[in-house]
This record gives sequence, C-alpha cells and structure tokens, in this order.
Amino acid sequence: MSAARTSAVIRYTALRLTIFVGCFVAVLGLVQVGILPKGLGDSNFVWVVLLALVVSAPLSFVLLRKQRDAMSEQIAPKVDRVKARLDANRTQEDGATR
Repeated sequence: MSAARTSAVIRYTALRLTIFVGCFVAVLGLVQVGILPKGLGDSNFVWVVLLALVVSAPLSFVLLRKQRDAMSEQIAPKVDRVKARLDANRTQEDGATR
C-alpha cells in the first residue's frame, strides 16, 4: 500500500471518528441536561452510543463525500487486481480438474 493510499484511508477514518466523537459528546450533553431522555438504568451509555451512531452516519455520508471518493479511487485499482488474480486462479483450477 502506497503512502498516498494509506493517507487517504487514514484521513477518512480519522474524520469519520472525529464526527462520531463530536456527535457522542453532543448527545451526551443533551442527555445530561435532560433535553434527550436517559436510558433505563445502566443502558444510558449504550443509548448515547447508539444515538451518536445514528446521528453521525448521515453526517459522515454528506460531509465526507470528497474524502470517500478519493479513498475509493485509490482502493479500486487494487481491488480490481485482486479480482483478476482470483479469476485467473479459478480458471487454472477449472482447467486442471478436467
């Protein structure tokens, strides 16, 4: 994996994690102030995490479009090479079994 490919993946992942953490902090704050309901008993943490995931997913989809496209462009050629190699191996195995 080249440095450019690694940096695109790392950049996207870091930004996605940052959006999730921001949503987690915001949801936790809203729950603590009483704007959002608390979970039952010990489920409060799970409630906050799930709500943060639900909020951060569409935000990431919209806000990280450029980074996702860049990462996809860098990863796609490698995926195509692996698929071609698998197809070639499958063809060789089919020829050997006949």
